[in-house]
Amino acid sequence: MKIFITGASGYIGGSVAAPLLASGHRIIGLVRSEQRASQVRERGIEPVLGTLSDLEVLAGASRQADAVINAANADDRPSVEAMLAAIKGTGKTFIQTSGSSIVADLAGGEPTDAIYEDHTPVRPLPGRVGRVAINDLVLSAAKDGIRAVVIAPTLIYGRGSGVNPYSIQVPKMTALAKKHGIAKHIGRGENIWSNVHIDDLVDLYLRVLDRAPAGAFYYAENGENSMREVNSAISRVLGFGGRTEPMSIAEAAAEWGDGAANYSFGSNSRVRATRARRELGWSPNHGTLLEDIERQA
Repeated sequence: MKIFITGASGYIGGSVAAPLLASGHRIIGLVRSEQRASQVRERGIEPVLGTLSDLEVLAGASRQADAVINAANADDRPSVEAMLAAIKGTGKTFIQTSGSSIVADLAGGEPTDAIYEDHTPVRPLPGRVGRVAINDLVLSAAKDGIRAVVIAPTLIYGRGSGVNPYSIQVPKMTALAKKHGIAKHIGRGENIWSNVHIDDLVDLYLRVLDRAPAGAFYYAENGENSMREVNSAISRVLGFGGRTEPMSIAEAAAEWGDGAANYSFGSNSRVRATRARRELGWSPNHGTLLEDIERQA
């Protein structure tokens, strides 16, 4: 197959591309610079130079491909619309990368009992209304002759296999701990996030590409931890004895921005990947998040 991947030099896109290339598929990937083009070319990806604002570039690459994997930006609606319009009525596969922050709350470090299954209705906070609308747009494209699917990863950990091998949340928390000499969480840090290893997530993409039905939505998770637990593990690895301390939302926002503070590091996002396990036979088998952090010691 010829597969077009946006975010081909990114953590998810690059990691998904690697096994597809190894299986003999032809990968074309959207990159933003000549430097990135050179880097992905070294890995066997044919670069397409452009950004998500280059709608004609996106449409053209989508028409040329047998399948499209959007792993660049979960919140960019015009780019999604352009790619979907380009493959309307073709029966081609379109996989949209979303994220489980669509179920985030404004917990400020407090826990919740709310757990979302793949079919659970979502009432997003204002900052995620647009993302949920994009998910709905993609899923509705199944009526237009597109095998459209949405994958919503949770907190991703582990070393990726693309140009950028690093995840987002754990490195940011680690960098903050190094900066202050102690690991920090928002409030009590009892807020909980589901999580998934990058290699298990990649396996889900491959299964979705192979046999997911049109209009399917899948969470990707294999466990969960509180932010206090995560930061305690980071603290041990850095030699801080597992000690942590609280910070306010305002302090976190000063470090990471309002969106990250409220929708990621201070919120709850508890989901269950029931459908992927039942429907696709997905069986995550990599170590836990805390084990992965401890291995960095």
